Amino acid sequence: MNSAAAINNIVPDENGATGTKSRRAVAGNDVAVLSSIYDEDVNMASWQRDLSEPLRCSVEQLLDLAPAFALSLMTTPAAVYDGVAAALPKKYHGPLAEDVAEIVEMFCFLFDLKRTGLRLTALSEAMCPRFHVDKVPCRLITTFSGPSTEWLPQEAVDRTKLGMGYLGLSDLELGLYERDDHICTVSSGDIALLKGEAWVGNEGGGLVHRSPDLSGGERRLLLTLDFGR
Repeated sequence: MNSAAAINNIVPDENGATGTKSRRAVAGNDVAVLSSIYDEDVNMASWQRDLSEPLRCSVEQLLDLAPAFALSLMTTPAAVYDGVAAALPKKYHGPLAEDVAEIVEMFCFLFDLKRTGLRLTALSEAMCPRFHVDKVPCRLITTFSGPSTEWLPQEAVDRTKLGMGYLGLSDLELGLYERDDHICTVSSGDIALLKGEAWVGNEGGGLVHRSPDLSGGERRLLLTLDFGR
């Protein structure tokens, strides 16, 4: 599978004529790459980072202690550490709450948010197995353990086929994309910003993505952040 791409898609303009709407994904090993999400033609920015050994080990410990762990809360940078720490199992010890707090602080600073909607979830099956776009301005995702988010370059997508899963065919059979090697992946540990359809000026440009398939006892710990209300 691919990891990044420069992408284009033919879309109608306001008069019904067709033109080219360019969208690309950017990635880098410096946190500053995340500010690229403000570029009009960028619909995904990914900070490639390596998780520390203590963090990786503690995440696996959490999945052992609480294989169905799920936390959902509206929080602030000042309150997030206590909120996450209080929800973790009493026998758990590790730096996960600190890392989540740092990510929340970064996300809120980047978008000038006072609050964010946080979900931290242990998964043993795909949460959103079909390719789709999010009806949000922008969503942060990071996978602490296990397979991570899959996405499609915009030039590889027939967006008219989105949401047709009710026909009982796979996205490939429907013609949403033509080949499996068009599918790209976010690496585990990386922090990705996915621009959605509700970002002003990004209608028809929201990143098309899905949850990875989990098999053979694979486990996943996923963090998502959304704009607070």
